[in-house]
Amino acid sequence: MSLATVKSSATKTETPGGSSAPGRVSAGRRRRILPTILGGYLPLVVIVLVVALPLGWMVLSSFKQVSEIITLNLRVLPQRWSTVNYTEAFRTAPFGRFFLNSVLVTTIGATVKVLLAIHTAYALVFVRFPAKNVIFVAVLVALMVPPQVAILPNYILIAGMNGLNTYWGIIVPSLGTAFGTFLLRQAFRSLPISMLEAAEVDGAGHLARLWRMVIPVTAPSIATVALVTIVSEWNEYIWPLIITTDPNLMTLPVGLTLLQNNESGPAGYGVMMAGAVIVILPVLAVFAFLQRYIVAGLTAGTASN
Repeated sequence: MSLATVKSSATKTETPGGSSAPGRVSAGRRRRILPTILGGYLPLVVIVLVVALPLGWMVLSSFKQVSEIITLNLRVLPQRWSTVNYTEAFRTAPFGRFFLNSVLVTTIGATVKVLLAIHTAYALVFVRFPAKNVIFVAVLVALMVPPQVAILPNYILIAGMNGLNTYWGIIVPSLGTAFGTFLLRQAFRSLPISMLEAAEVDGAGHLARLWRMVIPVTAPSIATVALVTIVSEWNEYIWPLIITTDPNLMTLPVGLTLLQNNESGPAGYGVMMAGAVIVILPVLAVFAFLQRYIVAGLTAGTASN
């Protein structure tokens, strides 16, 4: 028997049914391809297209002339790239001021909300006090109540405290976050209690345990809460629209309304697209920076429940 024949027979593994193992594996893989495509990749591609196509069309339209947007001859890419829509948007409305207002409101509001959520969640998990479970149930109830229900009571309260057309009037009513408190409570519950007990034996107080042990370990969950809070604060529209009438205090989403009023009609479509791009770019940047924490943060604490 030749050496080639020995190698050929050694690489073949016959199954009891007479077929080779590689052939059976290939057939099994082929049978799994169609369900994988239909049940996994196809829905994912559809969702990505549904989300990405309008954003892509908005960005491309912001660089087009009006004649390229309102036309029967559809063109995906601009015939001549131009930033005139962005220049017109900044000329028509004080977008620089709107941007600074949004940054100020979002920074202060998101920072305070995340800090309140961290400390509240820590207290609900690691601090012993009466009616703790009742307070947690109240947090769950707050998750089920639409925020629009509180608009009228908040307006009456803030107006009675002379908070109309003020930064604190925009920020204060939305400082509580039931979602952030709930998510961080679930994440804190997954921590080993022995770790905190050892720190307590060493003389660490609640604040030391929170900032030196709990927060570093649960950073993905905190980053997730921060991302959700930043996006919600940045995109908030109804409350700043109601509480402010001074253009110097308007945020970017409210500023788009002012831009729409000034650029009404088909001629303003490109300018409106440019304004919308200015609004969403900072949110996309924050999302790109924090997106790696989202899955880990949203799934943290599920094993302990």
